[in-house]
Amino acid sequence: MTTIHLVTQINASKQITFDTARDIDLHQKSAATSNEKAIAGITSGLINKNETVTWRGKHFGFYLTHKSRISQMDLYDYFLDEMEEGKFKSFRHQHFFEEKNGITIMKDHLQYETPYGIFGKLFDVLFLEKHLTNFLLARNKILKETAEKKQE
Repeated sequence: MTTIHLVTQINASKQITFDTARDIDLHQKSAATSNEKAIAGITSGLINKNETVTWRGKHFGFYLTHKSRISQMDLYDYFLDEMEEGKFKSFRHQHFFEEKNGITIMKDHLQYETPYGIFGKLFDVLFLEKHLTNFLLARNKILKETAEKKQE
């Protein structure tokens, strides 16, 4: 299993940051390089606990679909999205939010497993972990910019 940990400091309230992080429209904007679109479930606005979204995007030259459910949510502090259907063996993305002196500390903990045994592990080491890290960094950059503008 691979785990990616990211920490992003955002000059916006925890509530604004939390809502921005679960905004389907913002995710589509941040994933423009992979042409990722919400095609089923919640396809616009804010996603909530027990709701699903199915994404379709181009990664590594192939169009892939990925269905996730928000399986846990503690408003403004935490939410968890978990894959229900997709190419991973497992995929679990935890989002944590903590506010200190008007700055929100947003933490991403992404854990996933690749299928296909040793070939999946090799693909992960050579390409996938870096791809997913860069995907999250790009998303978080736009999330930060958007939340900070809303705070103004």
